[in-house]
Parts: sequence; structure tokens; C-alpha cells
Amino acid sequence: MGTRTAASAPTRSHDRNVTSDADCDAFIRDIYDQYGPLLVRYAARLLDGDWHKGEDVFQETAARAWKHARFLGTRNESLRPWLFTVARNIVIDHHRARQIRPLEHMSVDELDVSSDNTASAIDSHVVSQALEQLNEQQRTVICLMYYLECSVAQAAEHLGIPAGTVKSRAFYAVRALRKALEKQGILGA
Repeated sequence: MGTRTAASAPTRSHDRNVTSDADCDAFIRDIYDQYGPLLVRYAARLLDGDWHKGEDVFQETAARAWKHARFLGTRNESLRPWLFTVARNIVIDHHRARQIRPLEHMSVDELDVSSDNTASAIDSHVVSQALEQLNEQQRTVICLMYYLECSVAQAAEHLGIPAGTVKSRAFYAVRALRKALEKQGILGA
């Protein structure tokens, strides 16, 4: 009965014993072909739709599969669950790291707002000049929320103040920035 079950099982290209480097490479190619899009989509969904991080998670999953290719190549029935479990664990590690790792401190002067486009370079220069007219608290909250794209909660944690205070500072900072740009003749009154 055991041979009958094995004979009726569908054959996949990764249903082989991985013994050489060439077999490992073929095994990984099969993972990319069969599971790549599924794992990227799965990881991106776990990462709130971030497709690029989802691709990174898949790359790390494939690297771990490559390290264990000799073992995984003989266990074809458990390959898919193993890959999805590894991807899920990598995402969990990513979320944990974001929770315990504070935002890096960066001064406003170190922030690179340059671009190759001349018009955007001029706009960046004008906005930089307007930012210099703001006080330090306003400048910091604008840089965190608009340049570094931090959420209100992340900015509050970084600054060590309540989220409501961050919202208030952001409101007044944007209003002060608008006035500074109007003073320079950039925005109409």
C-alpha cells in the first residue's frame, strides 16, 4: 500500500534528493518558480502592503532554504509549510525589531532633500530656507513626519511627548511654514 501511495503522488521538480551544489541551485530555482510570487504576496500582506519588504522577506526565506537544501530536498511534503513558517517568522522578527529599536537621531542639517531635477532642487532650497525660520520644535516635527515619514505615534515616541502634542506641533509648524513661504512670495496669501 505504501508503494501505491508513492506512485500516485504528483511529482514536482523539487521532489529529489539534493546532494550537490548544482542540485541545491536547481532546488532554489524551483522554490523561486513555484513559491516566489506566493511568498512575496504573503509577506507583503503581513507587512501592511509593503511589496519591497515582502520581496526582502522572500529573499531571506530563500537563503534559509538554500542553507537547509539537503534536508528540505528530501522532505517535499513539508516544504511549502516550512517556507511560509520561515517567512512569517522573519516578518515577526521585523516587527519586533521595529518595536525595540528607537528611531535614529538625525539633525535637520543632515537631512538630504536634494534631487536631480532643477525645479525640485529650487523648491527644496526654498523650503529649506523657510524651515530655517521655524523654531527647533517645529522644524523637528516637520522633519520627522514629512521627510522621514514617521507616524504620529513614532514621532511621539522619538520625541518623548504625547501624540496629541505632536499633532498640535505639526499643525502649528505647517501653518508657520506656510506663512514663511508666503513671506518669500512662493505661496499666494
